[in-house]
Amino acid sequence: MIHFHWAWLLALLPLPFLIYWLAPAKLHANQSALRVPFLTDFANLQTSKTAATTNRLRLYLAAMAWILLVLAAARPQWLGEPIEQAMNGRDLMLAVDLSASMQEKDFILEKEAVDRLTAIKSIATAFIERRIGDRVGLILFGSQAYLQTPLTFDRKTVATLLDESAIGLAGDNTAIGDAIGLAVKRLRNESQNSRVLILLTDGANTAGEVSPLKAAELAAANHLKIYTIGIGADEMLVGGFFGYRKVNPSADIDEATLIKVAESTGGYYYRAKNLDDLNNIYMRLDELEPVEKDKQYFRPRRELYFVPLAGALFLAGLLSWRKFK
Repeated sequence: MIHFHWAWLLALLPLPFLIYWLAPAKLHANQSALRVPFLTDFANLQTSKTAATTNRLRLYLAAMAWILLVLAAARPQWLGEPIEQAMNGRDLMLAVDLSASMQEKDFILEKEAVDRLTAIKSIATAFIERRIGDRVGLILFGSQAYLQTPLTFDRKTVATLLDESAIGLAGDNTAIGDAIGLAVKRLRNESQNSRVLILLTDGANTAGEVSPLKAAELAAANHLKIYTIGIGADEMLVGGFFGYRKVNPSADIDEATLIKVAESTGGYYYRAKNLDDLNNIYMRLDELEPVEKDKQYFRPRRELYFVPLAGALFLAGLLSWRKFK
């Protein structure tokens, strides 16, 4: 829509007409009471009509130029559609385990057995999309920890890069301590009241330079709250030569360490044995770390004053043309 930034200037539109109406009329020169027509008067009759038409046209053009000039002074703008503005919410980092054990197919998605990473992607993507107003980052870790996405308001890109991640991309082992240390490094300069790390793993720390508990101390010192999530079912059926038997595919999860890491930083430890558990955990995280409720919007503005200004200048040039004098 078109909006006038200084709309009060539109009150100047009738100013020339008020001056013309209120100012005293120009006095004509005294003329003789008796006038004798000559042939020259009849010869100039057509010229007088042309001059009158020209004067009328000049008056219309001058009025139009004045209107355009006032419109330009009122600063017309084109207002675009309202766009949601990024707010200062939390700085939330996700750390996802890509070690070899994540390929265990002990989750059911749409009646099919899927690996643990696929289950995480199906739930975490929706969680990321809900974090309106938060800056979200992504750390992928295996034998090493890598920053896949720095903190950004572009939640779509974070979700896309998580979906493109693959098991073994960062190595086959599990460097939980290094993942926490990397998160501390990336978040230490941000607001103290908004630093959150959500760490998802299915094993114990088997690689890296820093132990998880030492990294947790560093996180607590830098006011980084950590929520740890242990991934994996408690039992599953495995076929063998003598039939099926029950096994615990999550026997390697170091729950004691994950609990200490979370509690030492003011966070919580959660256990996701199936897809419903994982979804409920993310819902719980939404309650513990809620997004901003009040959304802010802005409307892009495009200046249009040059359009009526160009028209006024064109008409002014036309009026100064010799043929219109």
